Amino acid sequence: MTEEAKTSEPQTHPAVSVTGPGDGEMIVLGTTRMRVLEDGSHTGHRLAIAESVLAPHTQGPPQHRHARHDEGFYVLSGTVRFTVGDEDYDATTGTLVIVPPGTPHTFANLTDQPAVMLSTFTPDLYVQYFRDLQEALADDRPLTPQANIDAMSRYATEPATDNA
Repeated sequence: MTEEAKTSEPQTHPAVSVTGPGDGEMIVLGTTRMRVLEDGSHTGHRLAIAESVLAPHTQGPPQHRHARHDEGFYVLSGTVRFTVGDEDYDATTGTLVIVPPGTPHTFANLTDQPAVMLSTFTPDLYVQYFRDLQEALADDRPLTPQANIDAMSRYATEPATDNA
């Protein structure tokens, strides 16, 4: 059999991953609830997807930059304030924000209503960061700035203190 013939044979394992409305891993980060819809295990670690619900008046992470992954945010409901360097953008329902590697960014829900976002991570590197944060916050422990920086550094991310 030729190599070409081998690659066109039907796969013996499921080729599709389905995550239903009640499925996915739930990560709780203070007032933010993140449901991991795809952690990269079904995409060869090329892509991860999460749905996040930001409670009203939720401050996001400190402004930071990723060295090795793109991050996408699609606002499903509400308004999310994105700060990129020194510029603010209010992303309303239906808005897509793509943050390439090296770009300083953060986000927050400054409104009186919850906001829901669908986030993508390409590749899936950053999902483990959220798991680490949840562990750091276990038993109502406060997250120190240094503990957050240490966690970020494990996933090719650093604070963007200079906003450059």
